Amino acid sequence: MQSLSMYQISVPVFVRGLGILAAYLEKAEAHAKANNIDPAELVNARLAPDMLTLAGQVQRASDTSKNAIGRLSSLEAPRMEDNEVTLADLQARVAKTIAFLETVKPEDLAGSETREVTLSFSKFKTTLKGDAYLLTFTLPNFFFHLTTVHDILRNKGVAVGKIDYLGHFDMVPV
Repeated sequence: MQSLSMYQISVPVFVRGLGILAAYLEKAEAHAKANNIDPAELVNARLAPDMLTLAGQVQRASDTSKNAIGRLSSLEAPRMEDNEVTLADLQARVAKTIAFLETVKPEDLAGSETREVTLSFSKFKTTLKGDAYLLTFTLPNFFFHLTTVHDILRNKGVAVGKIDYLGHFDMVPV
């Protein structure tokens, strides 16, 4: 039996999810145009007052994926300023994140399952082995933000459904 590598359960998963995110942003743009809605209304939409806007959710999905690779390898993840204010800006950020991820090679993540990763966000602090970091923090966090983008757009009337979230199965890595 062949086991899955850290590369297989990260990079292709992130690239596929970001591709779905890009498709969501295209649908949002088309919805705004078709319904004479200011696209900024979608960019700044949120599900609840204490949640991030659509822009913030896209930024966090980008950060989660690229920074995970940086933490698990010796690669430097690109810095992004979180200054996107249009759907086109968000599309560019997603494209830039995918471009970075597509430079990552399986050998860049070799042995990363045992690498220690320390996380520290306000009161939250923990140190995890690379495999636990990826499986219990990074992937759930990435999909939380992707799901929240879906929910914001759905709440704003954009025609997105489960099949959009699942994506095209020709995007599934082999």
